[in-house]
Amino acid sequence: MNNSVASTLRLAWASLRILLVLTVVCGAVYPLVVTGIAQGLFHDKANGSEVKVDGKVVGSELIGQSWNFKGTDKPDPKWFQGRPSNSGYDPLATGSSQLGASDPTLVKNVRAAKKQVAQFNDVPQSEVPKDAVTGSSSAIDPGISPEYAGIQVKRVAQHNRLSVTQVEKLVKANTDGRSAGFLGEPAVNVLKLNIAIKELAQK
Repeated sequence: MNNSVASTLRLAWASLRILLVLTVVCGAVYPLVVTGIAQGLFHDKANGSEVKVDGKVVGSELIGQSWNFKGTDKPDPKWFQGRPSNSGYDPLATGSSQLGASDPTLVKNVRAAKKQVAQFNDVPQSEVPKDAVTGSSSAIDPGISPEYAGIQVKRVAQHNRLSVTQVEKLVKANTDGRSAGFLGEPAVNVLKLNIAIKELAQK
């Protein structure tokens, strides 16, 4: 066997060994180590931040959902409502409407939504915050502003036969502050808040 063929075979064998080693390390060892660390130290987050009630998964802290009457697009007055969703809160179809701020269609939709939200919560249109009539860039934002939660308190309290004070306390308890104290804005997790409302109303 000449030197050229022998050299080629040595290179091929070395390349094959490197491929096998990297496949095992990167394709098996590394994922298993990362998964083990995640499950050990961040079990809840690693499994999708699931929210359970009586042992049953009812949603995720990270994904918003509809609070309409079942099988309709009519919002149920018993519950706090989330931000509008262009995808119907489908995590497989995230994305905004892609309409620009000056687009006539967006302006029309926002005005109509503002009127609807004001009527639904029996408040002046001037009190309706931006997140009540505009969707997030992901379309599955799980949180709303404390201001939006605030205009819904009276309605939710009335339809659940609770006092305004009771509902306000639950809103405060389910409001997350800014990350690291300065990143982002305070937000109220709608799913966790509605679960708390249901539990209190059933007592």
